[in-house]
Amino acid sequence: MTARATRSHELVTRSDCTLSRRSFLKSASVAAGSLALSTAIPGTALAAPATRTNPSGPVRVSKERLDKLAATFYAVFNEGNILPAPFPDKFAARNDVELRRIVTFTRIPETGERVEVSGLLAVPAGARGALPLVSWQHGTILSFDQVPSNLLRLDDQKYELRDNVDSIETLFNIQRFAGNGYAVVAADYVGKGPYRRGRSEAYAVKGATVQCCLDVLSAGQRELRTLGLRQSSLFLNGWSQGALNTQWLKQEMQRRGIKVRAAAAESPFNNLAESFHYWSNPAAYPASESSYPMPPAWITPCIIVLLGSYRRYYGLNDLFKTAIKPQYRAFAEKYWTDYSLDGEIAKSIPPADDFLTDGFFDRFTNDTNSKFMRRLGDNGTTFWDYDSPIKFYYGMADEALPPRLVQPAIVAGGHFADGVPVKGASHRGTFLASLYGESTVLNGSPTAFDWFNTLL
Repeated sequence: MTARATRSHELVTRSDCTLSRRSFLKSASVAAGSLALSTAIPGTALAAPATRTNPSGPVRVSKERLDKLAATFYAVFNEGNILPAPFPDKFAARNDVELRRIVTFTRIPETGERVEVSGLLAVPAGARGALPLVSWQHGTILSFDQVPSNLLRLDDQKYELRDNVDSIETLFNIQRFAGNGYAVVAADYVGKGPYRRGRSEAYAVKGATVQCCLDVLSAGQRELRTLGLRQSSLFLNGWSQGALNTQWLKQEMQRRGIKVRAAAAESPFNNLAESFHYWSNPAAYPASESSYPMPPAWITPCIIVLLGSYRRYYGLNDLFKTAIKPQYRAFAEKYWTDYSLDGEIAKSIPPADDFLTDGFFDRFTNDTNSKFMRRLGDNGTTFWDYDSPIKFYYGMADEALPPRLVQPAIVAGGHFADGVPVKGASHRGTFLASLYGESTVLNGSPTAFDWFNTLL
């Protein structure tokens, strides 16, 4: 296995990192855990491949630039002004960071396909010896390239990050963690990023997601060794879709007997069948407060991406026909192809509560629909007994995920599971508060950053 030349700032590895489909499906979920850098993640790598970085080196981002960018988007994510404004000086980064793109191979358990995937490695500039590592799982992005590794665009000092174009949530993790002594690894996911090559994404597809995250994590660990660094502890962090992925990762690592120091999950989807029902019919889940926000317009595109992903990776070939009302199928097919909501298209997004075929949640409608719901049920993470600390941060005004759909995972998670209700927080506000919130908004709990620090 050899490395090939590639663009500047990219680390390319070659590894047929795979679990057999049969063995993976036997292994309930997937996970990121705490392991020594000298140890490959069991079952993910046949051998440590040769690696190299391009001569031009990593992208270096100064701590001052990190703070400026974080302050800019802090104001955007601070919906409802639940946190102090402006960006508090006490959250300033202590060091510059270096960014590298990771490129490796993964095998998709659901289909057997071997594909190239990318991710990001961020390390504190000038780091030496041992340092903690955070595996960051990003949230839903309704585009193909709003991914962690594309933050290498910051190599251009004049480049200005944009919301809904760049991975701002990853920026926050880099500023908070890598800017304060942690290494951060983040997968772009299957069907996303510069190595997509027209592939559909695998949204909430368990096997594909888990294997990709594990393989990118392994590649990042190998690069840390190349840089002369040693991992002291491994932490997991994820938001929204990434919170689901974080639970999968933690559970799989636990199944394999690999310790995780701690995990944090913000706006953590866990019961996928119930969440899908809520998105489509929130009236079936009456809130305790009449003023609780309804699901936003972007839920319908998420439903399309979920249906498209399960059609593609689970072989539910007629799912759009059986699940979507006839008048909306053309819209769904087009959106699944190009993820475009430009111009007048944005004005014609079908309402989520009228999108699915009549009776979808009330009775048998079609064998394919039944198979889809069973897959959602199989991929849930709710009922798991965790063997290391995990915090679930959930917003008390989260428009995509009401508290009642989070709490069962906390109840079932055992004594290591802890819930952190975030006062007045929307979906974005929940994530922001998990990194920068005061204890008053976090029900007396620390941020994920402060909490991780206590465990070092």
